[in-house]
Amino acid sequence: MKRFASLFLAAVLGSASTIVAFKVLDNDDQGVKLEYINGAPTSKVTYKADENSQVAPLDFTQTAERVTPAVVYIRSTQDGTSRSESSADGFDPFREFFGPRVPQGPSQSSGSGVIINENGYIVTNNHVVQDADVVEVTLYDNRTYKAEVVGTDPDTDIALIRINEKTLPHLSFVDSDKSKVGEWVLAVGNPFNLNSTVTAGIISAKGRSINILQRNSQEGNTAIESFIQTDAAINPGNSGGALVDLNGGLLGINTAIASPTGSYSGYGFAVPSNIVSKIVEDLIQFGTVQRGWLGISIGSVNSQIVKEKDLQVNTGAYVSGFPEHSSAKEAGMREGDVVVKIDETPINTSAALIEYIGRHRPGDKVNVTVNRKGKEITLPVVLKNRDGKTGTVKPEERDGFAALGLEVEDVSGNVLKKLDINNGVRVKELGNGKLAKYTDIREGFIITKVNEVPVKSVKEFNELLKKKKTGELVILSGTYENVPREFNYAFRM
Repeated sequence: MKRFASLFLAAVLGSASTIVAFKVLDNDDQGVKLEYINGAPTSKVTYKADENSQVAPLDFTQTAERVTPAVVYIRSTQDGTSRSESSADGFDPFREFFGPRVPQGPSQSSGSGVIINENGYIVTNNHVVQDADVVEVTLYDNRTYKAEVVGTDPDTDIALIRINEKTLPHLSFVDSDKSKVGEWVLAVGNPFNLNSTVTAGIISAKGRSINILQRNSQEGNTAIESFIQTDAAINPGNSGGALVDLNGGLLGINTAIASPTGSYSGYGFAVPSNIVSKIVEDLIQFGTVQRGWLGISIGSVNSQIVKEKDLQVNTGAYVSGFPEHSSAKEAGMREGDVVVKIDETPINTSAALIEYIGRHRPGDKVNVTVNRKGKEITLPVVLKNRDGKTGTVKPEERDGFAALGLEVEDVSGNVLKKLDINNGVRVKELGNGKLAKYTDIREGFIITKVNEVPVKSVKEFNELLKKKKTGELVILSGTYENVPREFNYAFRM
């Protein structure tokens, strides 16, 4: 049998970089409250046997009517005019090797979103709004609004946006831990631009790791994958839409599909609501995600590891090592331990461990139970952030380097003299920002001027870019050490 050829993010992708700027909301937004449904279901779903003796829900109409007004259509536009207008006379020494860049018009991607607060907060996928210059939201009743991106989390592919409107229909979170395999669910979204589409299915599995976020990560294996798998039909355009139970509670955000064709083949994946709600709370309260780290390298226990390591358990997360600043190692955890429980939650796979810890913040205390050569030991662990601290992480400032994905360095006097120039900073590294994406600039380029203003140091360069407004045209002038003539690279902030 052929294996599935691909895993797809379930949206029409129109951009590649990730928005890294976070907006810290005004004080009056700090009191924003999200709604949760706890305890018993809010209503009962009746079942009956049809003429073929198949047991099925009576109907889905009430749930669909309750949910669809809270699911929106999102269109993200990226301004194609920011593509490079490089090289004053049209000559580029790298074109022979890399080929010319073809000017393009504005590009668009589309997807779905879920209103989670009556005051305009909307959850969607990061890949729906990433690197967008304009995000537009269309409600169920066809009202259209421009949206601001409050914050994003590439590690979970979750983004929070907001429109300026009040008293909106919205969905409440339910506890995704209480959902069960075999439970009926509905997926609501806008596949193929078919607005307000509702499909039905069951939860096929929980805690799925499909390696799609790790593969797209720009900073290594930091992604949190523990998807709810469903056979409710999900297609391109469903990204960011709602996965709900039959009471209309939000169980997850639809994110990806497994398919050999790029269209629905029976396997869809949603980020669980318990992860989503934590990300949203962090973005609203802190402006960026507060993520706790155990500080361990792990893998799921399987029959091969059991045999190789002579383990006494058949499930769990096997500890293979510790990075720097490991709170778990400080608490007494050892290589070869198998994490089998955290607090009162059983841990059967590495994905389950990552999901559970991903709901916690630096400074939180968890009780980790490990199996060590057949003996269970419980270790109290205080989680840290990636820098080994327990305090709050501040949002990144959107300075010139963050927006452009650029690292520059000062140029030595000998190089300046050799090139017969008085000043400049060298492009040391190009990340995944606008410059790498929209211009032909290469590492090693010496920037001498920004919009005709001379640049003498890294500090001056950064200060100049900080003053530029979104959408403003910026022209970087300079030269290459091995091609001593002037080049100009243009883009929009």
